[in-house]
Amino acid sequence: MFEHLQIYDRRERMIVGAADAGLRIAGAVLRTARRPLIQVPRRILLLRLERIGDLLMALEAIADVRQAAPAAEIDLVVGSWNADLARRIPGVRVETLDAAWLARGEAGLRVPALLRRAAAWRARRYDLALNFEPDIRSNLLLSMSRAARTAGFGSGGGGALLDVALNYEPGAHTTANAQRLVAAVLDVPPRTAPARLSLTAADRRAGAAPVAGRGRPLVAVHVSGGRLVKQWPPERFAALASHLAASRGASIVVTGGPADRSLVDGVVRAVGPRVIDAAGDLDLPALAGLLERVDVLVTGDTGPMHLAAAVGTPVVAIFGPSDPARYAPADPIHRIVRIELPCSPCNRIRRPPDRCTGIIPDCLTGIDVERVQAAVERTLDQMQPGARAGGGRR
Repeated sequence: MFEHLQIYDRRERMIVGAADAGLRIAGAVLRTARRPLIQVPRRILLLRLERIGDLLMALEAIADVRQAAPAAEIDLVVGSWNADLARRIPGVRVETLDAAWLARGEAGLRVPALLRRAAAWRARRYDLALNFEPDIRSNLLLSMSRAARTAGFGSGGGGALLDVALNYEPGAHTTANAQRLVAAVLDVPPRTAPARLSLTAADRRAGAAPVAGRGRPLVAVHVSGGRLVKQWPPERFAALASHLAASRGASIVVTGGPADRSLVDGVVRAVGPRVIDAAGDLDLPALAGLLERVDVLVTGDTGPMHLAAAVGTPVVAIFGPSDPARYAPADPIHRIVRIELPCSPCNRIRRPPDRCTGIIPDCLTGIDVERVQAAVERTLDQMQPGARAGGGRR
């Protein structure tokens, strides 16, 4: 039942499906209250409420909106954890809205409070509103704006509330789905340049400070996977970093947040004097400035992976249960390391299978150090000075 919903947990799918059925009546009422359509939107609302990687995978679609409507006022609503990054996206005005189901420990608003905030958007008289997240709750928020036209994905519920409700294509990249949504409502001209964050001079100075005077190559290592189900064994990160320092003379830049200290310390001890401990010291824009200066980032499927890609730095990304076809950086300068297993990629990150709960799964323990090392060395060997964004600022 409710097979049109792309929700793998049966109980959750039943709850969303029942709510979805009830929202069909509400959707009809809300649509009657909207203003007439205009051909070229002057005010546009964009929702991207999720975490770091989700926002960064929407950069291309946001750039498409700006290119299709160059004179429009574009409001981008994000979680407060992404506010500083969102302000580095050209051509948008940023508002923060923290949903409780996305907050991860921060104070987040429940649906009634979110609806009150969303109702205030009506005063802005949006001509177009887009939700890049396939979720019934954020579709409800979008509909409360009473924009002249609303569009999003119906496969997470709430499609009846929207004027345009696409099915999310699970086999397509997150970026491609977002761009397809924009193309469904706007005449999008082709772009030749990739979308990038627009870092400030202060961001770049803060990012350059930890590596000032250090020798090349500069190899950044982000040890934490964020969740155990996405964690490559930390001792393998340490072994990899130690080998690159010894065999390539690499300076190893270790990144991470305050909560990653125990993981970071293992790499710092293994590498010794060629290590640069940058964990916990940088905000996200400064971390982007640092990643812009390094030669390669080695990481799992993490927010910093997308952050490096957003400033043009090559990535060697270690993938386990998540599908690189949906989540990996798409540019050919990046390399993905994974192994083939019948059960991988399962994409069950929030609720792993029972056999993978509380442990590092086989799809990650099966990736040895030598395989990742080879990918890093190929990346370093193929790099040319100044061949990417940021190369001239080293």
